[in-house]
Amino acid sequence: MAATPQKPAAAQKPATATPRRKASRHRGEGQWAAGHFTPLNGNEQFKKDDDGLNVRTRIETIYSKRGFDSIDPNDLRGRMRWWGLYTQRKPGIDGGKTAVLEPEELDDEYFMLRVRIDGGALTTQQLRVVGEISQEFARGTADITDRQNVQYHWIRIEDVPEIWNRLEAVGLSTVTACGDTPRVMIGSPVAGIAEDEIIDGTPALEEMKRRVLGNKAYSNLPRKFKTAISGSPVLDVVHEINDVAFVGVRHPEHGPGFDLWVGGGLSTNPKLGVRLGAWVPLEDVPDVYEGVLSIFRDYGYRRLRNRARLKFLVADWGAEKFRQVLEDEYLKRRLTDGPAPAEPVSRWRDHIGVHRQKDGRFYVGFAPRVGRVDGTTLTKIADVAEAHGSGRVRTTVEQKMIVLDVEESQVASLVESLEALDLSARPSPFRRGTMACTGIEFCKLAIVETKARGASLIDELERRMPEFDEPITINLNGCPNACARIQVADIGLKGQLVLNDEGEQVEGYQVHLGGALGLEAGFGRKVRGLKVTADELPDYVERVLKRFEAEREDGERFASWVTRASEEALQ
Repeated sequence: MAATPQKPAAAQKPATATPRRKASRHRGEGQWAAGHFTPLNGNEQFKKDDDGLNVRTRIETIYSKRGFDSIDPNDLRGRMRWWGLYTQRKPGIDGGKTAVLEPEELDDEYFMLRVRIDGGALTTQQLRVVGEISQEFARGTADITDRQNVQYHWIRIEDVPEIWNRLEAVGLSTVTACGDTPRVMIGSPVAGIAEDEIIDGTPALEEMKRRVLGNKAYSNLPRKFKTAISGSPVLDVVHEINDVAFVGVRHPEHGPGFDLWVGGGLSTNPKLGVRLGAWVPLEDVPDVYEGVLSIFRDYGYRRLRNRARLKFLVADWGAEKFRQVLEDEYLKRRLTDGPAPAEPVSRWRDHIGVHRQKDGRFYVGFAPRVGRVDGTTLTKIADVAEAHGSGRVRTTVEQKMIVLDVEESQVASLVESLEALDLSARPSPFRRGTMACTGIEFCKLAIVETKARGASLIDELERRMPEFDEPITINLNGCPNACARIQVADIGLKGQLVLNDEGEQVEGYQVHLGGALGLEAGFGRKVRGLKVTADELPDYVERVLKRFEAEREDGERFASWVTRASEEALQ
């Protein structure tokens, strides 16, 4: 659904603060609905020159045959993202050079390829293909992301068409997995099966995908657009930090439906989403989704990339105006007022462990280490699931996985088989609650290492604090962009270079403490000067958690303790 672009309003002469300051005409924000179609930066120009979806033909017919050096720069660092491809970081470049070198100096001749897994839903057949592709084309790499995707590394451009063929043969795709597009739609990994589910959002998610994936009406957005939908009472899709989110609620008159949120996002300017106060029935979700998406396309800011997310438009307009524009210009009807979501029923929302399904069978959630798996492990997970009667698995937004549809008689054996693969269904709080972004190993934006450091931190904390049993989230990010959600973790670690005791510049982290989503959502506290080197990290985390144990009140969460703790206690 599209709005008719409006003519720009007549320009008014801006007021001046003093007679000596020269008045200047505001250049506008590049909003299409205001008639501003002239590209205002290089990204907008290459999108206008050619739709990103069109690059697939060039990959298949030219680049895969002629090799990396044949790729047009605007395709290489722009349009190829529309099909899930980013160049990865050239090995051996330290974090101090991340912001100094030109893109071509950072680019390796290999790619990260992101497979979109909407709602985290996979059949065991699909998972096996994902694993086989990893082994054959990606040097075994296959990371589970915190948006339910799988990411490969070491992909050669020559192999991309064959990878696409294999994925698409089992119903998977990389279309708009990256780029200024509708990215993967995250959903409850136990949609349709959980006993306590308020409403199953799967039919709406499938219709949303049908309408927008590969649709050129939505393939040129101001920037990326993130979507979430869940009817779970544990609030399992981090709805507060998505551009649009549909959260399961029960209306006192109309029954189960969804509460509508817009304008969330993190990165260097984090904002929590806002409620529009609207209750949306299941059958209307795709229309409302398309309406919000169209507002972003038409009214989103396109002049500056760092202000091109929907959260900035929502902050400027406010919830009331946003809802009015959605209703008046796009839906052509009023939305029903509705209630806010109830507080989550659990402090964990990753579905780890053994849980009964509504059909009497069970699902079993288990924890890889910081989302790091490999192709061989994925194929073994598929084998184990099938051997225990399951044909379905799920990924979660916490970099975890779930096996569905297990008979009670098979549960214990399944858990034992997963443990043999170092995939625990009974993990420690540290393994359960630690996540990490890609980091400097492959990411061109990263400054420090994350995956291996997160895994070693888990091992060290398990050794030092074996009795610790409180829910705790520890999120490691390789740069300020918050792909690992550092601002909303109990302990958020933002990678940067810091000085050690000898005055040497080394890898380290700025510390954010007490962030949360779901229950009392908010951003973490930054204590002035609180930075730790990578080598000091286990000591620091142990120290602050032991202080929490010593000072906490009965039933007090870590995030609540942080808000009242002294700066000395947090050092």
